[in-house]
Amino acid sequence: MTGSSSIETEIHQAMPRLTSAEARVARALLGDYPSLGLAPVAEFASVAHTSAATVLRFIAQLGYPSYPDFQKQLREELSERSKSPLDRPHGSAQQASDAFLPGFFARLHANLDQTAKRLPQAEFEAVALEIARARAVHLIGGRFTDAIAAYMTAHLRIVRPGVRKLDDRPAARIDQLLDVGARDAVLIFDMRRYDEELEQFARAAQDRRAKVLLITDTWISPAARHARHVLPCMVDVGATWDSNTALFAIAEALVARASELLWDQAEARVATKESMQRARR
Repeated sequence: MTGSSSIETEIHQAMPRLTSAEARVARALLGDYPSLGLAPVAEFASVAHTSAATVLRFIAQLGYPSYPDFQKQLREELSERSKSPLDRPHGSAQQASDAFLPGFFARLHANLDQTAKRLPQAEFEAVALEIARARAVHLIGGRFTDAIAAYMTAHLRIVRPGVRKLDDRPAARIDQLLDVGARDAVLIFDMRRYDEELEQFARAAQDRRAKVLLITDTWISPAARHARHVLPCMVDVGATWDSNTALFAIAEALVARASELLWDQAEARVATKESMQRARR
């Protein structure tokens, strides 16, 4: 695993090659991440209803030579997750002004490229299908990502009915849960430093049997433990602030794919919208 990824991301990528017993270990860890991975191996095995040997085989599948190496990486990841902008690299005002923008754009391009390569295509397609087929789609984000949720909502409303941007005020979210049901999809955007209230909302939506979909960074929002599908994106650009560019790109890709899957229905909606706009002129 690289420093730009997380063990949770690696688990999602490894799932297709795991044995049934190893997958049980993976699901146990994802259900109590990362705390279970920091427990003694015997305790980990007991919670996963398997043997210590199976836990160690699972750890080896992720590329760690030993359980202590695995736990060391988990502790480093926890530290990385909680970093504030003050803890991250920042450039010097003395660097050449003509070098900053090309360098920054190169890092954004690398993030997009790595996100596309690492993201499981089956997960992306599953999220697009949920967006296309759900009775209703509810979208919400955190402090910086709620704007992406609003942007995606505006697009999806054109191609399908039942799309709603959830209010970002916690008190209003409780009321809005009344309209979330078993045939709905709840799409959440959350990146470090994670919003605890979004995790609570994800749990509540899961309790109401909605399918929770999460777009997050490679350290994986805690909301993932309640999500049906998770799309991790690269956000670190080696600067004071993380970048939302890859999350935004995934949102646009999902709109494009869902539009294709819905096109028989979407075409009529778009045509009606265009006709209504012409009538107003």
